[in-house]
Amino acid sequence: MSTPVFESARPEPGVCPHIVLEVTVLNHPGAMSHVCGLFSRRAFNVDGILCLPIGKAAHSRIWLRVQEDRRLEQLIRQMEKLADVLEVRRHAAGHEVFVRLEEFFRPPGTAGLPAVSPI
Repeated sequence: MSTPVFESARPEPGVCPHIVLEVTVLNHPGAMSHVCGLFSRRAFNVDGILCLPIGKAAHSRIWLRVQEDRRLEQLIRQMEKLADVLEVRRHAAGHEVFVRLEEFFRPPGTAGLPAVSPI
């Protein structure tokens, strides 16, 4: 079941707003492939993806950062019908999962962050 989208700051002109989907799935081989395949078959780009097991690893949580699009509602309904998918929740683009993750991908010397030296 999906939850309503929370209002976020207005996007820049010409830039599509993003949304974060939190997908709880059964943790077994092929679950992520089924979810990502649904996006791929519809030529729907996934801008960010993170997947980790939760609890005692019987389930996994997949976080997807995608562009808000008129096709997204239908895609979410189809995703909820997948056998591996237990729950789909929507979050605003500024959800902390990707905000915190972006800190690891900023260039060295970015204001407010320590420079990361290459290994």
